[in-house]
Amino acid sequence: MTTIERVLLTWSGGKDSAMALYELQSSGAYEVLALLTTVTEQYDRVSMHGVRTVLLERQADSLGLPLEKVLLRKGASNQEYEATMQERLLCYQAQGVSSVAFGDLFLEDVRQYREENLSRVGMRGLFPLWRRDTGELARSFIDLGFKAVITCVDSNLLDGAFVGRDFDELFLSELPSAVDPCGENGEFHSFVYDGPLFRSRILHERGEIVLRDSRFYYCDLIPT
Repeated sequence: MTTIERVLLTWSGGKDSAMALYELQSSGAYEVLALLTTVTEQYDRVSMHGVRTVLLERQADSLGLPLEKVLLRKGASNQEYEATMQERLLCYQAQGVSSVAFGDLFLEDVRQYREENLSRVGMRGLFPLWRRDTGELARSFIDLGFKAVITCVDSNLLDGAFVGRDFDELFLSELPSAVDPCGENGEFHSFVYDGPLFRSRILHERGEIVLRDSRFYYCDLIPT
């Protein structure tokens, strides 16, 4: 009899998280116990992605999975992040969870950082999308019926005009050749609002676009 492993999935609400969840659930080898998300406390938004927590909660509800929010203050150091995350992971370890899954694609230094942090608490990392061709992965996301909107663009890497757009074939076709189709180098971040894993679409409308730190363009998503 096959043993199903209980895991946590780090969840940003974006397309790579959704594809990682899709792969884990499709394999039949894992039970995702909860979605683990870092939230910037002062803004009540998903760190880096800038999405309101209420939309994150609606995502989790539509996916039928518990949401575990890790609150971090604005400008928290790596040490604060690691200590807060370690405390939360130890709680799940006590429930029999020994692995944490990530939607990372190819950045070796990021993977090494995650694995080193997990090893300190006797846990391991799972990377279900690792080394997948990012162009193929992006098209697979669209072909499977997932829907996402671009919530953040790093204007040092991509024109800010791409923020607020749908992540679709047109978006991919207009990306500069130097930009990764999945934004793995931090070029852009997204919010998934529908797809094969969702019981219902996450209703929202696109609000104000703002520039933060003279670099990051954010498109506010307003729950409807």
